[in-house]
Amino acid sequence: MTIVYVNWGQSLVKLTWIPKQEPPQRENITSVHGMCFYEEKLLLVNIKNREWNIPGGHIEINETPLECFKCEVLEEACVEGDCEYLGFVEVNHSENPAWSSDSPYPLIGYQAFFRMNVTTVHPFDANYESSHRKFIHPHEASTHNADWHEVYEGILQSALLVNSKFTYL
Repeated sequence: MTIVYVNWGQSLVKLTWIPKQEPPQRENITSVHGMCFYEEKLLLVNIKNREWNIPGGHIEINETPLECFKCEVLEEACVEGDCEYLGFVEVNHSENPAWSSDSPYPLIGYQAFFRMNVTTVHPFDANYESSHRKFIHPHEASTHNADWHEVYEGILQSALLVNSKFTYL
């Protein structure tokens, strides 16, 4: 388990990475994200308002977390692949004075995380919210994302452990 406090906007939010545990109930999962690998390289997408980041997004009604993740990766990066559930991040606003019951997010919500082994790379079309995609060596992730922190690093390490052929552990 890894814990970090981050500023989201002007609010302090506690993030806790909880690997290898069953996901929370579907209605408590606010978004899904994941580490996608192709030929031992990590996929990043340039998303409006987030710059270079891992793919992911919010779950639609009647969509499972896995269905959502596969859809988001296809939309944002134009890739498909085989997925494995890694764990979840608890997003806790209990110490956030700006949070209110009118917030679009619950006081305590969850983000499910997956690992994808990319099997198909389609031509990149930038039809959705991403403008570019790139594949980088996993150890370079923090240099491409200014908001990279210990929780992201913990998720990356969990994703890399799924496939021990990677040299960066």
